[in-house]
Amino acid sequence: MKTNIVVSSCVLIFTVLFSACDTNEDLVVNVNEGDFTTILPSPPITNSKTSLTAQWTTQTIFKGKLSNVLGYQSGSILGPTMVVNSGDSIKVKLKNNLDEPTNIHWHGLIAPANMDGHPEDVIQPGSLFDYAFKVFQRGGLYWYHPHPDGHTAKQAYLGLAGAIIVRDAEENTLNLPSGEFEVPLVIQDKRINADYSLDYSPSMNDVMTGYMGQYITVNGVHSPYKGVKTTTYRFRILNGSNGRIYNLGFSNGATFKVIGSDGGLLETAETVSTLLLGPGERVDILMDFSSYPVGKEIFLINNQFSAGTSQGKQKFNIVKFIVDTKATENYSTPANLSIIDKIGTTISYKTRNFDISNMNMSGMSMTGMHRINNKIYDKNRIDEVVAAGSTEIWVFDNSTGDEPHPMHIHGVQFQVLDRTGGRSKLIASEKGWKDTILLLPGEKVRVIMTFSNNKGLFMLHCHNLEHEDDGMMLQFEVK
Repeated sequence: MKTNIVVSSCVLIFTVLFSACDTNEDLVVNVNEGDFTTILPSPPITNSKTSLTAQWTTQTIFKGKLSNVLGYQSGSILGPTMVVNSGDSIKVKLKNNLDEPTNIHWHGLIAPANMDGHPEDVIQPGSLFDYAFKVFQRGGLYWYHPHPDGHTAKQAYLGLAGAIIVRDAEENTLNLPSGEFEVPLVIQDKRINADYSLDYSPSMNDVMTGYMGQYITVNGVHSPYKGVKTTTYRFRILNGSNGRIYNLGFSNGATFKVIGSDGGLLETAETVSTLLLGPGERVDILMDFSSYPVGKEIFLINNQFSAGTSQGKQKFNIVKFIVDTKATENYSTPANLSIIDKIGTTISYKTRNFDISNMNMSGMSMTGMHRINNKIYDKNRIDEVVAAGSTEIWVFDNSTGDEPHPMHIHGVQFQVLDRTGGRSKLIASEKGWKDTILLLPGEKVRVIMTFSNNKGLFMLHCHNLEHEDDGMMLQFEVK
């Protein structure tokens, strides 16, 4: 492995063309699997009115070992899962017990600008802040995490994150798997120190690729298992990793049904055997265990894929499912899941282009290597101005880039029009409402959205959190 001096010299000379002087072995962080004998935990459930405290605490991530982590509650690396009905209000009191500023961004929820978690709207150490806004979302899986400028990656990686499940009338009529058969899976990767505390110490290579860990955790524990019955389960999956992309599938090659994405249900289910999920993205799937004998073991896995020099080089297990109970299968997936009104391109007021390839390196320094339209984040600069209620097409262009970028827009849900270059098509989870879209090297994607009447400053950024903290973030004003 190369030393930091060699890596830094390489970056100074070649900047983003670092692949010319680094081998895959330098960039790929190999995964160490455990014995899958720890029961998969379920994060505690709370309603939309709760108190959270950003604090240092401990949790047993690895069997028999306590790890120092950040959490929103004592003894837990992940915050409680909030279950909210569409039309309800979120009222969360956040106390900051850290020694640095923090805040909460409600990822995917359309909140007023002063509640959205703008990087400059922070809570100082020892202070309190009351988040309060109404949820107008359709049913779906959303999440919350910190968003302070320069501290987002570290705080989210060390444990400050949690899921939000929004229910609505449309979904409630479908009789989808519920109760014990509806299982949230928050997938993250971690590095650890000798004392099992989480290690967040990114090198220059880590800033370039995103901080990836050797240990995969699900719902806050390493290599868990879950007993399942011979019936259909609904897995609501969040990629909560800083930079790692997952190509999800099952160890026996079984197909599964994709029924939802970032912004809720698709129009109809799509059957696939693999699905790519970038940081910040969510997917809602159905897996049918009815044909398996009791005692059968199946893993949710990461399959190999091609996405630049640092991603997808390794196949590994994520969580084990053990069929332990015979049950009568009487579930059938509805033929129609949801009605999605397509936004017509003819009503678009404006098209904006965002170059995320990072190939124009003039004047680039050791910081701010990742840019949008060759600009890094500046809190004093408004990069785009959008009319409230208007419809726009935004084009993300990674056609000359050699890194993947999951692009996230605050304050709005969008529809994906098309992808050119690279994969040249949309995948199943991109055919509904989205707030984060993954672009692999060589790809260009068009999205269309109608902005709300929430006026103020919002963010556009890469959800590879090291890229974001490195400057790959702009702000736009809705006015």
